[in-house]
Amino acid sequence: MGSEAELGKPHAICIPYPAQGHINPMMKLAKLLHFQGFHISFVNTHYNHKRLLRSRGPSSLKGLRDFRFHSIPDGLPPSDAEATQSIPDICESVPKHCLEPFCELITKLNGGEESDVPPVSCIISDGCMSFTLKAAERFGLPEVLFWTPSACGLLGYTRYRELLQRGYTPLKDMNDITSGYLETSLDWIPGMNNIRLRDLPSFIRTTDINDILFNYLMTEAETLPRGTAIVLNTFDALEQDSVNPLIEINPRTYTIGPLHLMQQHIHDDRLKDIGSNLWKEDESCIMWLDTKDFGSVVYVNFGSITVMTKEQLIEFGWGLANSKKNFLWITRPDIVGGKEALMPQEFVDETKERGLVTSWCPQEQVLRHSAIGVFLTHSGWNSTIESISSGVPVICWPFFAEQQTNCRYSCVEWGIGIEIDTDVKREEVEAQVRDMMDGKKGKIMKSKTLEWKKEAEEAVAIAGSSYLNFEKLISEVLLRKCS
Repeated sequence: MGSEAELGKPHAICIPYPAQGHINPMMKLAKLLHFQGFHISFVNTHYNHKRLLRSRGPSSLKGLRDFRFHSIPDGLPPSDAEATQSIPDICESVPKHCLEPFCELITKLNGGEESDVPPVSCIISDGCMSFTLKAAERFGLPEVLFWTPSACGLLGYTRYRELLQRGYTPLKDMNDITSGYLETSLDWIPGMNNIRLRDLPSFIRTTDINDILFNYLMTEAETLPRGTAIVLNTFDALEQDSVNPLIEINPRTYTIGPLHLMQQHIHDDRLKDIGSNLWKEDESCIMWLDTKDFGSVVYVNFGSITVMTKEQLIEFGWGLANSKKNFLWITRPDIVGGKEALMPQEFVDETKERGLVTSWCPQEQVLRHSAIGVFLTHSGWNSTIESISSGVPVICWPFFAEQQTNCRYSCVEWGIGIEIDTDVKREEVEAQVRDMMDGKKGKIMKSKTLEWKKEAEEAVAIAGSSYLNFEKLISEVLLRKCS
């Protein structure tokens, strides 16, 4: 049996959507709660549980007595691929196949086979895993919906139903993507200033009214009022205009980010060995950065899901080479449609003195490094908020989902970046890299990013807005049934 003190702890089940960009922030939130005295049960899918064991080693998921890992099936065929599963397949399978295994796990944790753990007292679920709300209702538990996108991105998803009703989507045909139709300005979305169709999360770019991703995100966003609370990985100074309409949907909406900066309040070395990267990290790139001058390196990383053509990869490569700047380029093995990403030998020869290409890296550490001058990014939210928090301006090449929204806000609302055309050309890459590293525009954006960095640090400091919101989340929501 567990000790009396252990069994008296509040017990949070944390269940992320099964993709890297969702697992990482959920892990950060779980560690914060653990340090505040919560027993944590972290739930991955079987597929990602196995990937973590491969990337981090066989002992990596042993956890602690009060921080344990569990897994449930996702309903998809077994696979040992080192890649994110098909997002449409996940979205179709998870709502159908995960509820009962998740409920069985809660029953087990509540005293069946796991008699040494306290009973489950709350659920922290990814906002895109709303099947868990049925489990919360079944067991009478409070449930926090943790939306890992930006507030502006989530706000875009909450308008999907209205976009459908007003006839903006589905598209008449795919020519609408290139005809200028996506430049249509929308002046009726509260909290969004002069937004265009192309700036909204990209799943509206379909001709199929039954499109899986459009309908999935529309339905998931409509569960916001059902959450006991909503949590966002952002801070008030950055996104207050987007947060306000979300508070109207659910008054218990808490901004508690940037979560990676909130980690400074955790003083428990045992948690350092608990990680969430599904690819093995190459830490040698930090030593390479140590040899480079201040602000002299372009960091290039398109995240865990972006897929590009071989032609796009080559255009990016030669644009970087022709800029004559140092660069650290992270290219996943599956970035070119499942084929191995290889640059021509002449590119390797041309850039061997100033370029390092590797498969995965400790991104937060990289962005904090003094050698980094600009970040060429897909504009995923984790990358965007980590860049802001590190004072690094961005060159944006959004791929899908709310990355388009993050790109718009980075370039227009926050003044920290510029966008590269979807049809990327090496001349544009070269020009934009030079402009951001050496030009007047780059200096202005660097200055603006440093202002946001200061605001982010103030938000997570003791008595800052995010710090106080995290305390409120615990006292007003998570401990409500434990007091």
